[in-house]
Parts: sequence; structure tokens; C-alpha cells
Amino acid sequence: MNLHEYQGKEILASFGVRVQRGKVASTPAEAVEVAKQLTEETGTGWHVIKAQVHAGGRGKGGGVKLAKNLQEVEDIAGQIIGMDLVTPQTSAEGKRVHQVLIAEDVYYPGDSEPNEFYMSVLLNRATGRNMIMYSTEGGMDIETVAEETPHLIFTEEVDPAQGLLPFQARKVAFNLGLSGTAFKEMTRFVSSLYKAYVASDSSLFEINPVLKTSDDKIMAVDAKVTLDENALFRHKDYAAMRDLREENPIEVEAKEVGLNYVDLDGNVGCMVNGAGLAMATMDLIKMAGGEPANFLDVGGTADAKRVEEAFRIILKDENVKAILINIFGGIVRCDRVAQGVVDAYKNMGDAIKVPIIVRLQGTNADIAKELIDNSGLAVESAVEFQEAADKVQAVLA
Repeated sequence: MNLHEYQGKEILASFGVRVQRGKVASTPAEAVEVAKQLTEETGTGWHVIKAQVHAGGRGKGGGVKLAKNLQEVEDIAGQIIGMDLVTPQTSAEGKRVHQVLIAEDVYYPGDSEPNEFYMSVLLNRATGRNMIMYSTEGGMDIETVAEETPHLIFTEEVDPAQGLLPFQARKVAFNLGLSGTAFKEMTRFVSSLYKAYVASDSSLFEINPVLKTSDDKIMAVDAKVTLDENALFRHKDYAAMRDLREENPIEVEAKEVGLNYVDLDGNVGCMVNGAGLAMATMDLIKMAGGEPANFLDVGGTADAKRVEEAFRIILKDENVKAILINIFGGIVRCDRVAQGVVDAYKNMGDAIKVPIIVRLQGTNADIAKELIDNSGLAVESAVEFQEAADKVQAVLA
């Protein structure tokens, strides 16, 4: 589950990480009031206005701007709130901005070249260890740094059983070229950041940039946080931070009815039971010359109601030209699935306007094929994987 910057900073601050202070606003008038409060609390007269969307590169799309007075706060907030922000990480249509973060200006006068670093904490799946990735080249795309100057990216792996050891935090500060007060500040920053990552059950904490001010303070100026959804039952307060406006509406609807669905860009809808079979089915579609339009795992309960819900979800995608149902009947009997397909098709009537290929293998597969073939509906049955692929290829031709 992705969080907004202001939410990520709230989590960081709760674990003792120094962050750029700020508050969120949904209207220009509210933005002005927030700016006034920040001025009273921090003494800053300048404020940074940041669009709150789940995408990086906001500055490149005009979603991050500096306001030097309250009038500019109101004007800039009015420009950003409601805009469709297009960044390198959004679609061509962009993402609608519903709120902005009004943050203190932490770049002191005279700091023409502030020290900005990059830092993230994530799981290295190859080693099964948590990893701190960091660089002296903060404030820019880390992908560009990795491509052009890979020697400027450092990593520090942490054994989950032992946790981050003091010498490792000091090593990070040393590799960033720090000394004195800044060295001690960075050591504390790294330790607190890692603690936040582990305690919040996150899959990613990315801070770009981490700022060293002219008086040697170390703080998070940005925060990209992704939480592990499987652990949200332990964090009810974090679960409440979910912003459904930022998520794919079809995926949200599928989740509400208990379907495992991921929206893709293809033209063949998939309805499968089991994640492994779903992945194999997507490969099958590719080999047949199509592109999977979704990942959809209906699980072990493929009755008429569940199949109908899956149909409706798939058909919300206007790019779908055909649907391939691929079910292995182990726990669930194939004839029950076939009857579910027939009943769902009849219930939906004219709503189904695309060809449907059904491959059922396993318990009572022969009975299931008869049910499909004798239904009188525009549904084609298949037995073998290759047969299903050939029929997909035929309907796309």
C-alpha cells in the first residue's frame, strides 16, 4: 500500500527521524491558514507547495513549487489542486491532485549548493536481507545515477535477526563523506530510519533527498513509503491512511468482492484459479499473439456469483477483445465452474459482447465440457493448453 509524502513523514517522525515539517491542505484558503501556522511554529516565511499524489517526479510536472509569501501560497495551491499532474511515473492522462502539502522551506539563505543525499531501505530478495541503499547524489533520479555513475551508489545489507548494528550506521555516514556533528546526526538518522522501516512492516522507505543543512542537521525532505499489505492487520492506524482515489478503481472494486485482480494493458481478459496457473495463462496468451489485459485469480470458489463478478470486472476494461477462462479443478469441481459460467453468462445477457474460451481440467472435466458445449451460448470449450491458445489466436485474428 502506497502512502502520500505527508503520511510517510508522519511515520518517520514518530520514530524520531527529523523531517521537513508541513501540513496538508485541500483548498487554497486552507493552504494559507496552514502556511500561517507553519510561520508561527517554524519562523519560515517561505513555503514549499507539493502535490500529494502516488507518483515520483512531481517537480518535473509542475507539482512542486516555492511560495515566498502568503499570496503566492494561495495562488500556487490554486494552480496545483485539481490539476491532472503528469510525471514520468504516471500515464499520459496524469493523476488528479486532491491535496497539497504545505512544507517549511529548509534550504537556508546562502546555501547555493546544499548537500543532498539519497537513501532507501528495502528487501534484497536475492539474499533475504534488508538493504540500505544510499548515494551522495541526492535530489535527482536514482536510476540516472545508477546508469551513469554506478560507483556513487552504496549498499549496506542488514541481517534481520541481528538488526542494524552501530558500525553499519557509522559506515553509511562515513561513505557519505560526513564528519563531526553531521556524522553523528547521520548515524542517528540511519538508525531511526531503519527502525521505522522494520517496525512499520514496510516494503520500501525511500528518502530523496536527505538534506544536510549548513548547521549540520540531517533531515528527510521527501518520503516515499510502501507498506506491506499483508501486515496491515497489525497497523490499523496505517490501514486508515489508504487513499482509494490514488488506486485503480477497477482493482479497488475487485478487492471489495474478494477477487485478486491486477489491471494490465492487454486485450485478452484472464479468469483463472491459482496464482501460478494465472501466470502460465498470461504466458499462453502472449505466445498466442495476444496481450493479457489483467491478472485475475478467482481462488477456490468459482460459483456462478463469483464468476459473474469476475466477468463484470474484466469487462470494465474496454480494451478486452476476448476472455480466456482457465480453471484446474482440484478443490473445486470443473462441472460446478462450468455451470457457474453458463449461469453468469445468462444473467448478464447482452453485457457480454466478446468471445469466451473456457479450458477446464481436473475433477469432472468431461462433464464440464458437455455443459459448455450444450449450453447454446457463444462460449468455446478447450481441453489442452495449446487448444486454448489456438482458439485465442483465432478470435484475435
